Amino acid sequence: MARIPIEDNYTDVIAKAQRGMAITDEDLCKRAEISPADLSAVKSGEVNDAVIRRVSRHLRLSPNALEELAHKRWYPEAPIFPHGFAIFNTPFEDITVNSYLIWDARSRTAAAFDTGSDCGEMLDLLRSEKLRLQMIFLTHTHDDHIADLPRLAKETGAEVWSSEREPSTHPGARTFKENEHFHLGALAIKTLLTWGHSPGQTTFYVTGLSYPLAVVGDSLFACSIGGSKEFFADQLKNDVEKIMKLPRNTVLACGHGPLTTVGQEKRHNPFFAS
Repeated sequence: MARIPIEDNYTDVIAKAQRGMAITDEDLCKRAEISPADLSAVKSGEVNDAVIRRVSRHLRLSPNALEELAHKRWYPEAPIFPHGFAIFNTPFEDITVNSYLIWDARSRTAAAFDTGSDCGEMLDLLRSEKLRLQMIFLTHTHDDHIADLPRLAKETGAEVWSSEREPSTHPGARTFKENEHFHLGALAIKTLLTWGHSPGQTTFYVTGLSYPLAVVGDSLFACSIGGSKEFFADQLKNDVEKIMKLPRNTVLACGHGPLTTVGQEKRHNPFFAS
């Protein structure tokens, strides 16, 4: 698979933080002591380190991490799973979206997380590895993440599960509460409610693979977090309290963009870096 680009650039991060904190351009200029022209230029993509650093401090962003993102100096390194894990990246309108598959090597049972726009490659892998898909977990029910749910559910007969705060309309779909546990052979899956981007946005924490894994959906991305017009503070709080406190080597399987880890995001994500 070709390298998946980082989902958000530095202008996206500034926009999400500014919108989430309800800070106007005029107010931000006053706080950061910059001109409206300078702010407009930076928000249009002009890399001006001095302005970026001034703005970041008043948006509670890490100046170093935001400057690093603006210059595209970093890309996450993801540990390689020798078996039991796969990522699928499919196009949806003008973006791409990720879905994931995990499986237990002994029982050959599997679970999917979201479907993306096309589950064809996932179905191919299930067949080639002789896996039986037992469960389809939905991080949330936005169209790009469940576009091919009817096909995946029909061809595999797997149970469909979503948060009780954001039930799926798929016929026969079931709901879970926060801190529920599922088992797949030797693998354990725990649900963490990381809402904000959507009412039932859920992170699935998986143990039993080569590395701890958190399928975070749109809770956060490498170098950014999921957008939320009304519940930005809740999204950020949930990310900090429920994802950033996981072990540092936890692999973060994001809804968009590349894989990353808790440790790397603590150093390179403008929302979490010191």
